[in-house]
Amino acid sequence: MLLENKVAIITGASSGIGKATAKLFAKEGAKLVLSARRAALLDDLVKTIKAENGIATALAGDIIDEAYAKALVDLAVSEFGGLDIGFNNAGTLGIITPIPDMDTASWRTTLATNLDSAFFAAKYQIPAMLQRKAGSIIFTSSFIGHTGGLPGMGAYAASKAGLIGLTQILAVEHGADGIRANTLLPGGTKTPMAGDDPEYHQFVETLHALKRMADPTEIARAALFLASDQSSFVTGSALLADGGTSICKI
Repeated sequence: MLLENKVAIITGASSGIGKATAKLFAKEGAKLVLSARRAALLDDLVKTIKAENGIATALAGDIIDEAYAKALVDLAVSEFGGLDIGFNNAGTLGIITPIPDMDTASWRTTLATNLDSAFFAAKYQIPAMLQRKAGSIIFTSSFIGHTGGLPGMGAYAASKAGLIGLTQILAVEHGADGIRANTLLPGGTKTPMAGDDPEYHQFVETLHALKRMADPTEIARAALFLASDQSSFVTGSALLADGGTSICKI
């Protein structure tokens, strides 16, 4: 198993990419600390993983709370003895509106959820990884703000682009410590965040070279690559798992 005896924190684990990744990491042998705001959904996921002989615990909270970021790491250490992997996946689309129409509170909420939370995660996850002289820290970004842009998504794009810059600095600061830092950039994925409007899905599908949206398990497999030793010489990267939307012009 690719993650046998590894300890991983996964945020945004109650649904979508985070939930799919939690199930996959568990099957690959990881011991999981699962994070999301919805405690009931987390508890259900823990039960599912344990029923399949996986190992997981959960702590509900809000990723924009610095104390919560620390508590997740403390739980990993107390429950499983340390931390090897941080898949910092939780985020928000925020309010979709042109910048002149966006209120300051909405801008700040989107950046806090997508970017401040990454700072808090790194601040507490990396010291725990230093204790093991190895680790993989991963952030979920987006092709939006990197290789493309969509109207009304200025706050989202700015926050997701910021994750790439943060990743690069973490990679050079801690590469000699055995810690790798990477960003995962999914394309359109069939998650609750994407809604269930068929017409919207059809539009999104046309943006991809593959002419379809991803299943969350496909993005989870990309996260597994970055988390595992399969990517042992990969750090500071912005890994596109976007179905070719970055290069599709028709």
